[in-house]
Amino acid sequence: MKARTNADIGILKKLLAYLSGYKLLFLLSTISAAGGVIFALYVPVKLGDAIDLLIGAGQVDFVKLAALLTECGVFIAISAALQWLTGILNNRITYEIIRDIRRDAFAKLEILPLSYIDTHPYGDTVSRIITDVDQLADGLLLGFSQLFTGIVTIVTTLVFMVMLQPIIALIVVVLTPMSLLAAKYIAKHTYQMFLAQSKTRAEQTGFIDEMISELKTVKAFSHEEENMKKFDEINERLEEVSLKAVFYSSLTNPTTRLINAIVYAAVALAGAFFCITPGGIFTVGNLSALLYFANQYTKPFNEISSVITELQNAFACASRVFMLIDEAPEAPDAPDAAVLQTAEGRVELDNVAFSYVPERQLIKDLSLSTKPGQRVAIVGPTGSGKTTLINLLMRFYDVDEGSVKVDGHDIRTLTRKSLRANYGMVLQETWLKSGTIRDNIKMSKKDATENEVIAAAKASYAHNFIKRLPNGYDTVIGEDGGSLSQGQKQLLCISRIMLSLPPMLILDEATSSIDTRTELRIQDAFAKLMKGRTTFVVAHRLSTIREADVILVLKDGQIIEKGKHDELLNANGFYATLYNSQFAGTE
Repeated sequence: MKARTNADIGILKKLLAYLSGYKLLFLLSTISAAGGVIFALYVPVKLGDAIDLLIGAGQVDFVKLAALLTECGVFIAISAALQWLTGILNNRITYEIIRDIRRDAFAKLEILPLSYIDTHPYGDTVSRIITDVDQLADGLLLGFSQLFTGIVTIVTTLVFMVMLQPIIALIVVVLTPMSLLAAKYIAKHTYQMFLAQSKTRAEQTGFIDEMISELKTVKAFSHEEENMKKFDEINERLEEVSLKAVFYSSLTNPTTRLINAIVYAAVALAGAFFCITPGGIFTVGNLSALLYFANQYTKPFNEISSVITELQNAFACASRVFMLIDEAPEAPDAPDAAVLQTAEGRVELDNVAFSYVPERQLIKDLSLSTKPGQRVAIVGPTGSGKTTLINLLMRFYDVDEGSVKVDGHDIRTLTRKSLRANYGMVLQETWLKSGTIRDNIKMSKKDATENEVIAAAKASYAHNFIKRLPNGYDTVIGEDGGSLSQGQKQLLCISRIMLSLPPMLILDEATSSIDTRTELRIQDAFAKLMKGRTTFVVAHRLSTIREADVILVLKDGQIIEKGKHDELLNANGFYATLYNSQFAGTE
């Protein structure tokens, strides 16, 4: 319980830090909320005076009565205007804070190490930034609109009650804390339920995201029924935890209302007693005002208890959002990191060791030296470390031991931006952003001219299909390429490289989704592009790497064979086995 309290305090401090940026708005909200409450509470005082005027002895002073009622109307109008202003200010503060939190969460995504992205489901991360922040917004808005106003109402009504009858005020003060004790007890037991609800909701979001992105695969393997069963299982768990959370949290309001009804009855009996006491100065009008104050005093306890319950949900969601924001970012570039200008292309790996998880080493004692302009092919079975080697070259991950050098510089002493700017990379998995065809090609060179863009598209054989699109290079495509075929998307990614012409290339099955005829043309274009550029080619189809200057054969994270295509075939080793298994009977 102590750990939970400390966690809540930590979350509250973070929220207050965001609120500190809007002190003026909060001050205005505070003043308008207090003013609205005070003017509203003056109304029953004036109405009490009006009641005493009506039931008093002698003729009714209608002029004075009209003046009292006019004052009531003015106070009501002012209170309503101030409450309206408070609502506007509270909405503004809430959504300014939510905007800042979402901005910080997304900004953290930009600087997180790839290890975080690789080890956390995409749907869970999306759910934190979208759904959990929305839930937090609901809690904050309730907190600003009801929690503070309720506190001001409690304090102000208590002052008015003390002024009217201190003994009755004491009775109210003694009885009402029971509402908060009941709310606290219920809230303590609902936090974990709301947290479970948030986690299950994130799991459902992740599963739906996975199904949408892989729907073709699902249909191809007739996996709809199994997926429906899994979705139903998650959905039923979400229903169960949601019902429990809502059920237990809903106990708060009726419990506090029961306690408040007891308080109201006690005030009514005590007030009636003071009214009938001989020689008392407590009037019926005073009793009317006191009953109103007692009702107004206890009403915020209902609202605050409901807000506390809602805040449990908001805090549960906030904890997940702040966990993302508080994640350790990727280690920054060293303060004295050098900027790599146009690289010559001399790449060296010296006794490199690396593992994604400490208990399972993937690459060990790997050494490699390439000359500028050399074409290096990397082959090996699945899990041999081919993609990992690319991750290390691009410094998506840092080596555990040894070093990776470019032109004699340890890449850890270079800025990541300058290192990656010297590489052109085409992966088997394509990525296109929402925007025009031109925007997607120009990602590698923002200041490229129209002629340069077209020349790059022609070099990658993408120009013909682009011209057939409704608006040519101005055609807007959706997320991940929209309706473009996989081959067309890959051609656009190749066009980026043709546009930027970097000194070093990384090609990871860059033509895997392209038809054979176009592939032959692309291979020819690549051959021209690779001249004078150090190139790393990850290949599964070994026919594409026959002309490589050197072929590295990886197995279990180590280079087990190295040489040209003919040399490795003649050696009749592991490479020859791989090659012959692909082309047996075709040559």
